[in-house]
Amino acid sequence: MHKEISKVGFIGLGDQGGPMAEAIGERGFELHVWARRPASLAAVEKVPHQVHESVAGLAGSVELLALCLRDDADIWDVLDNQGLLANIAPGTIIVNHGTGDPVEADRIAAHIVEAGGVYLDAPVSGGSPGARTRTLTTFVSGTPDVFEAARAVFETFSDTVKLMGAVGAGQFTKLFNNALTITNMKNVEDVLALARQVCLDIPALIDVISTSSGGSAALRALGHDISPELAEHVHTLMQKDMHHFADAVRARGGNPEQILERGIAGALGLVEAAQLVAASRDDAESRAR
Repeated sequence: MHKEISKVGFIGLGDQGGPMAEAIGERGFELHVWARRPASLAAVEKVPHQVHESVAGLAGSVELLALCLRDDADIWDVLDNQGLLANIAPGTIIVNHGTGDPVEADRIAAHIVEAGGVYLDAPVSGGSPGARTRTLTTFVSGTPDVFEAARAVFETFSDTVKLMGAVGAGQFTKLFNNALTITNMKNVEDVLALARQVCLDIPALIDVISTSSGGSAALRALGHDISPELAEHVHTLMQKDMHHFADAVRARGGNPEQILERGIAGALGLVEAAQLVAASRDDAESRAR
């Protein structure tokens, strides 16, 4: 049985990870951070925290260490090349909040256990808006006792925290969530393109449908959160997630090809769709003046 956690480390103070770390500090946990770029530390400037000069220095100072990194390769780099595992205390909980390969999660877990640590994969859904409002959904997998020990940390930035099963199940759940979101994005793109052809007011259409039966997280995101500039970044992450999804499903004997094809199409169409929405809003604002 794990003791109550008071000292929490966080690595990955980006658009999503920064507000997550801030939320942890707000709730009174002793927050320890490390960042490759000093500018990233601005994310936690409003809460008490201790900055470490190295991953190795941070690793030995905490009971739970959260990683919110881009992909599995970054996890391995921090674990081994940056000296995290060589410096943890026995029983330290290491949490992966990023989205990756469920099969790789098993390898990461075994590597951490060999070094004396404990692993949870706990990817989150809701993006930076959800992190800022502390309304993320956290899909956790690992042993129930470790989950219970870490739950209070996850609840600082989440309104839903769910244990999905053994290691890898959290990553599977996040990939299925993302597959639904990204394939729905293709539906949104197709419908908005048709709306432009028939000269509908696209901003008004998005606003009213968002609160109707045709509403979806994809429609709300494209209508309000995803700018053309952000779309340039997000669509590459969407493609990565769809390929992770397909690889994981194939590894379990499933056939993801139809969903993969639609998801990739949704990702590739995102920039054009975001530009359409932005231009339509500009046109509406011009007419209103």
